[in-house]
Amino acid sequence: MRKKIGIDLELVHIWYNILLMEIRENKKLSASDLTRLLRQTITSGEFSPQDRLPSERVLSERFGTARGTVRSALAKLEREGVVETRPGSGTYVVGEEGEATNQVVANASPLELIDARFALEPHSCRLAVLNARAADFEKLEKLMDEMEKATNSPTRFSELDTKFHALLAEITGNSLLIWIVAQINNVRNQEQWSLMRHLTLNENVIHQYNREHREIVAAIKQREPERAAQAMKTHLEAARLSLTRSAAT
Repeated sequence: MRKKIGIDLELVHIWYNILLMEIRENKKLSASDLTRLLRQTITSGEFSPQDRLPSERVLSERFGTARGTVRSALAKLEREGVVETRPGSGTYVVGEEGEATNQVVANASPLELIDARFALEPHSCRLAVLNARAADFEKLEKLMDEMEKATNSPTRFSELDTKFHALLAEITGNSLLIWIVAQINNVRNQEQWSLMRHLTLNENVIHQYNREHREIVAAIKQREPERAAQAMKTHLEAARLSLTRSAAT
């Protein structure tokens, strides 16, 4: 039986504190950072289903960020089904119905995520070969340039990496595939995945992933579908190996 990666609540709190320190020391809190931090406060039990979250002002003061950043983070959590906004009342943690909808996402392990990506993303690259336009390649190049500047920041690199893979899905023009990849990215935002990412990403690994991203895009640009699919498989195999090595330690 395949070994699953299990992360207990104590490790979730460790990751929360690591992330918060990195944010405060290295860069201004982004909406993505705040989304992860707010999600952690919910999954750790600080807020229960049907609890009302503090106001934007209180959250802004607690995390030292602008109200606009708070609104963006809450909007993302609402799209994920984690919270809901009730006009004139506030923002509430979603109850049992929402929990049931997101149960698969919440319980998915990092290895399950990688296996699901194996089933989808190589073919996404084949479709991208058929549909990619000049404007798409400009966006991909910009993301790759930014990722290559983020070798010393696993958190920043991970944010950009998520956008890179989401963009590849968008290029396919397949709305169902785009939706499925969005659900996978919800798993990537879970604290369990975030902790494993922190443990596995280092400067050498990030350099390797950046090279693999370049190979994927080069194959798509040259309109070679099987080469693009194989490049994505190679990339995902490297990510899976990194995870299994961490699970074994």
